[in-house]
Parts: sequence; C-alpha cells; structure tokens
Amino acid sequence: MAIPVKPGRPDTAPALFRLLSESALSRAALSACGVPLALLDANAKGRPFVSVNGAFEAFFGHSEGELRGRSLALLLRGDEALAQRVLGDAQRRWELDAWSKDGTLRHVEISLGALRGADGALKHWVLAFSDCGEVQRLRAEVEQLKSLAASSLGLCLESVAQPARGAQKPAVEVAPADELHADRKPGRVLQHR
Repeated sequence: MAIPVKPGRPDTAPALFRLLSESALSRAALSACGVPLALLDANAKGRPFVSVNGAFEAFFGHSEGELRGRSLALLLRGDEALAQRVLGDAQRRWELDAWSKDGTLRHVEISLGALRGADGALKHWVLAFSDCGEVQRLRAEVEQLKSLAASSLGLCLESVAQPARGAQKPAVEVAPADELHADRKPGRVLQHR
C-alpha cells in the first residue's frame, strides 16, 4: 500500500523541511523588520557580515552583497580594533559613531545578541542599530539653551544690581504705618455666646 505524498513536503526528511521552513520564516521576519539589523559570523576570521536587512541597507547605504565577508570595521572607518572590542566585550550596548556608504556620520547605539547552536557554542552575532543622531542633536540644543539662559540671567542680574551709568536710583517712598491706617475706623467687637 502506498502512502500519499503531500506536495512540497519531502517525507524523507521532515526535520530538515521544518528547519528550512523555520529558517525561511526567520529570514523573512528579519528582512521585514524596520530596525537596521546585521548578522555576523562569530567564528570566521574578522567576524564578517553574513546578512543585513532592508532597513540596514536604507540606513547605511550598503547592500548585503557589498558587505558579505567584510568586517564591522567598514562602518567604523576601518577601526578593526574597535570592531573586535565591540564583539569581544561583555558589554551589550555601545554608543558609537558609524559612517554610511556616502560618508555621512551616524551616531548609533548598537545592541548585540548572541546566537548559539544546539551545542551552546556561539555561532553568530545579531547587531541592531538605533539612530541616536536626533537625541544627540537635542542634547546639544538643550546645552546651548542652558548656556544662553545662564548668560541672559547673568546679564539681567547685573543690570538689576547696578544701575546704568549716570542713572539715579529710583526713590521709593513708603508711608509710615500710622498714615496707612489713619483713615480706618475701629471695627465692632464680636461677642461670643
């Protein structure tokens, strides 16, 4: 008796089929993610790029084909030591300056995640990039406003403390207390019951 074969699913290797399906699903999910992501080979010399998603390509301008086999140092102006420190240190978040393909400086935060095999060995690094450029621009603007406010406040305090050259101090007269209350009539005393 023959067992019917379902189209598209090989009966000889259901585990392999499931693995490939999950791999395709994972790759599709990473590709659709709006956050720039890169996958690096943790065991190859220089820990090169294996793949990047569309958001990464849009943010940095490098296609996956241009990056495959190249080091993270490409984004760090060739600083291989920094690239290896980022991947070798226990720190999982880094704020760094990175450069896009067209030479634009990008202030980024890199978040690292380790992908391990079934045996527990490190296989790949997943790097997620967050744009910190707007945050840094706002911080600089706040600092600029603080210093402007401090200098303005200093000028205001100086002008209040010291009258302008040639100006006379304004005369403020305060009437004696009895004059202020002279026109008051004594009120009625309330009695307690």
